[in-house]
Amino acid sequence: MSLLNFHTLTIADREAYQAVSLRSGRRNCNFTFANLVGWQFWFNTEVCVLADAVVLRFTLDGERAYMLCMAGTPGCELLRALCENSGHRLTLLGLEDEAAQQLQQNACREGIDIVLEPSRNQYDYIYRRSDLAAMAGGKLKAKRNHINKFRTEHPDFEYRELTPAMFDDCRKLGKLWREERGDVNPEYGDTILAEHRVMETVFEHWDALGMMGGSIWIDGRMVAFTYGSAVTDDTLDVCVEKADRNIDGLFSVICQQFCAHLPEQYTYINREEDMGLEGLRKSKLSYHPEILLTYNAVHFA
Repeated sequence: MSLLNFHTLTIADREAYQAVSLRSGRRNCNFTFANLVGWQFWFNTEVCVLADAVVLRFTLDGERAYMLCMAGTPGCELLRALCENSGHRLTLLGLEDEAAQQLQQNACREGIDIVLEPSRNQYDYIYRRSDLAAMAGGKLKAKRNHINKFRTEHPDFEYRELTPAMFDDCRKLGKLWREERGDVNPEYGDTILAEHRVMETVFEHWDALGMMGGSIWIDGRMVAFTYGSAVTDDTLDVCVEKADRNIDGLFSVICQQFCAHLPEQYTYINREEDMGLEGLRKSKLSYHPEILLTYNAVHFA
């Protein structure tokens, strides 16, 4: 395999990229095309699309790293090509435990030394869509109670599919959400402002990215919205979820309503990682994920 040819990721790569990604079985939220396009400015994302794999290259603070979207474990021929491209110690991100261990075995047979580094803060929380849509059973009783209280206090609330005509309302709610924390918060860093830029990119290319979204309205005012897009044929990634924190139960309501209105093809919902934030981790665990998708960084000696 010759040196891989990379180019800057753009909207124009969607068809070729998703021809591989949607059937790969890789439910990693970082493979969601909308996320890649939205965060391209942050990671300087480049892409190389092969017949049965996509290679992503990221650069941040002068350091390069790669991710591979493909079914199965990368072969040594591809790894050698990546090592030649990197020009320095190769780092692969986002390998699930089984794939990382298999890669380690394959590399060992080829005399290649690698080190696995678990990335707990990047683990994805994946749920059955039917569980979130129904909020049934003992495990989700607390969520159901929050939703019932909300319905009692706001019997006339409306759920509406999110459309471009509502983006200004999303901006107002997003601004309120940011102001509650300050534009730069020690807990989140400047990623709050970066996320705002990502949202604007998504809004600009909504249809071209294949986005789906929902919103909650009370007395003619948007109080919550969410959106996402496919990461695989059977899994939808929830990219953004915002709600007025002064309204009890609203986050549970927008989650439940969005999942209830999604197409049946989506068996799973990826609600992304917790970034190591204690409150966010507690919240994501409280919905009882079906899968906690583990990741490792792999460093080649």
